[in-house]
Amino acid sequence: MEADIFILAAGFGLLYVGGEAVVSGAAAIGMRLGIAPVMVGLIIVAFGTSAPELAVSLRAALGGHGGLAVGNVVGSNICNIALILGLTALIRPPTIQAQLIRFDVPVMIGSSAFLILLLIDGSLSRLDGAALILALLVYLTLAVKKAREEQRAVRQEMRDALSRPSGYTRKRTLLLLIGLAVLVAGGDLFVRGAVGIAEALEIPSSIIGLSIVALGTSLPELATSIVAAIRGHGDIAAGNVIGSNIFNVLSILGITAAITPLQAEAVSFTDLGLMFAIMMIALPLMFTQTRIQRWEGALLVAIYCGYMGWLFSRV
Repeated sequence: MEADIFILAAGFGLLYVGGEAVVSGAAAIGMRLGIAPVMVGLIIVAFGTSAPELAVSLRAALGGHGGLAVGNVVGSNICNIALILGLTALIRPPTIQAQLIRFDVPVMIGSSAFLILLLIDGSLSRLDGAALILALLVYLTLAVKKAREEQRAVRQEMRDALSRPSGYTRKRTLLLLIGLAVLVAGGDLFVRGAVGIAEALEIPSSIIGLSIVALGTSLPELATSIVAAIRGHGDIAAGNVIGSNIFNVLSILGITAAITPLQAEAVSFTDLGLMFAIMMIALPLMFTQTRIQRWEGALLVAIYCGYMGWLFSRV
């Protein structure tokens, strides 16, 4: 178990370093290209930080553990909203862009409802996976279209960025790619260490998927969002969380199910219902003064802690 604890700690270190690099690189690239920071969080950062979920889900599904793959995504989505967005609000309440409330949050809620509908029979077929991928392509098309609608403030930021020395954008792009790679490596180390500890303590695999693995694969989002909040990029943090939840359902489960059908025996409708309920709770919280207040962040964290307590009470 000592080796697993060391691996766990090493994963934490890599996640923090990777989070710093991703936020710095993504913010700079967004300004350079004239893309609003919230769109950087929704598309570039969210897709990159969802890579560990994709790797873990594919590895689990191909190894015959489809339930772990579904549990990983459901648990990650609960963690993203309740724990990560909650902690971000506690550190520095993020301002929620109107676009997130009008478009992206409803897409997040709708994709979760779609997933629950597909899981009524307890499985995800290849056809279900194709339907999720199609929904992802529609979302990306609309999101990219919105990203191209420049605002006055973004255009000014772009003009300022264009005055950077030659090679600045290439360096920041390299920094972003290195940061994403470090995040994936850190998440993988954390998961391996956490699963090793859990197995030593004889914790069931269903609970490992919903809790430890889900938390581990969400650590890139956690690291990136906390660093973004500390640096005052709350819009990147909020976009990262919401975008990651959309990618988790539509991309990760879509791609995984399209490759190999998934059985969701490890995930109950209580887990799915809680995932949907937390997203519904988050929507009105974002409406209040267009930001999530610290007390609202504390409420979300308390919900996550309560869920973890209930989950482990089933051991």
